[in-house]
Amino acid sequence: MHAYSTATVTGAVHQPAWSRGSLCPPKVSTSGGFPYLVRFKSAKPRKASCIKGSLVTGRPSSSASTPVHDIDGNGSSFVDHGLSEADPEVCTIINKEKQRQYKSLELIASENFTSRAVMEAVGSCLTNKYSEGLPGKRYYGGNEYIDELERLCQERALAAFKLDPKTWGVNVQPLSGSPANFEVYTALLSPHDRIMGLDLPHGGHLSHGFMTPKRRVSGTSIYFESMPYRLDESSGIVDYEMLEKTATLFRPKLIIAGASAYPRDFDYPRMRKIADAVGAFLMMDMAHISGLVAASVVADPFEYCDVVTTTTHKSLRGPRGGMIFFKKDPVLGVDLESAINNAVFPGLQGGPHNHTIGGLAVCLKCAQSSEFKAYQTQVISNCKALASRLIEHGYKLVSGGSDNHLVLIDLRPLEIDGARVEKILDMASITLNKNSVPGDKSAQVPGGIRIGTPAMTTRGFTEKEFRATADFIHEGIKVTLEAKQSISGKKLQDFMKFIESPEFPLKNRVVDLQSRVEALTTQFPIPGL
Repeated sequence: MHAYSTATVTGAVHQPAWSRGSLCPPKVSTSGGFPYLVRFKSAKPRKASCIKGSLVTGRPSSSASTPVHDIDGNGSSFVDHGLSEADPEVCTIINKEKQRQYKSLELIASENFTSRAVMEAVGSCLTNKYSEGLPGKRYYGGNEYIDELERLCQERALAAFKLDPKTWGVNVQPLSGSPANFEVYTALLSPHDRIMGLDLPHGGHLSHGFMTPKRRVSGTSIYFESMPYRLDESSGIVDYEMLEKTATLFRPKLIIAGASAYPRDFDYPRMRKIADAVGAFLMMDMAHISGLVAASVVADPFEYCDVVTTTTHKSLRGPRGGMIFFKKDPVLGVDLESAINNAVFPGLQGGPHNHTIGGLAVCLKCAQSSEFKAYQTQVISNCKALASRLIEHGYKLVSGGSDNHLVLIDLRPLEIDGARVEKILDMASITLNKNSVPGDKSAQVPGGIRIGTPAMTTRGFTEKEFRATADFIHEGIKVTLEAKQSISGKKLQDFMKFIESPEFPLKNRVVDLQSRVEALTTQFPIPGL
């Protein structure tokens, strides 16, 4: 964020900032009773501002361009413009996105708002350095401080998840969750080895091997032979009995726990038993719930799994990166540490993103705080309040509720789909996503919507605001139903054309809903901006 000049912040979001020098927001008493976040009335609002002193040059920030000394001695120089001067077009787009984030009810389960401290690290001089290899084993010079940083990040990663460094190791270089997963597959498997992961329409993730009868959709399913396990559609819970039967017949080399739209905990002891019975590695992709795991508010996968992967920008609330945790002792004759590190580099990546590793180190320090645990406890409490209110409105939730940070609404009993609901809610500044539910045939027009609580909990929402959120969603779904009934065309494109036309008869109701949504959201600040 330091790249902004003073002129850049014209029209920026007005809101209070966290105390400078603090990795986590200060404890401030609020009317909602949740101490982790600052409300508008508890601090003086101000415009977003530059970092005090450039992290790149060491000179104080200013609104003027910064000329750098002659480069070649012939009068040629490089002028280091701030973003507003160098690229007003990009600057304008960023400011519009700030406003959208500030006004919107952000309910996408995989999104969050990271801290100013993380943003400062990600926007620092660390982005300039190349450092292929691991600490102490680089292919470039000048890495003494990069080595120090990456070792610190590794130490904090193990500490955040309460792991003994004698028995667990971690690689913090993966660029995100899907690359991390493929790096594990590369380390443990040979081409066409067999894997089993939760089916995508049942809440799984693309990178766990999704394919259709006509197409191998995921790269994982192209290079490895994939067999999904599924939910029991009557209960919405993983069908462990069928998983066990299928694994016994299919004989996978790797079984993957983890999901992108599953509102319950996994039964890790049961999955460990199944993996041992068929001689398979057990991996957990905890991308969605890593923050909850770090805070010990959900079950701990490390006790039972051989490898654990994660993204770092979801419930963990860090920069956009990934991590791979691995047991140090050999598993099934494989030295996991060597195999995984080699798969990351030189196997599938080049130089790591050091600015991301810096931001991750900051995030992992915060993840060890009591405030972070209070935040994750509130995430779950808010999700239960949201689920309860949706059930009161008569909605069918997959599995009947939630143990974590998300709920999944099955809209099919209403004869409506997630794509149409997503669009109407988006028009009302409610951001969530259409999502497949068990039994769906189409990923483009699925039968459900996924709703998450981490992002708005970061901004200060409590149970009260999430009950109001459920009411807003209910109102938007009713508008969607009326809109669908108002047109003769059955295709999604017919619906989209109808609601985007100037003559859309329900437009005033959507605008009214939007105004009430934004009246609520703009009472709560966004950290980092």
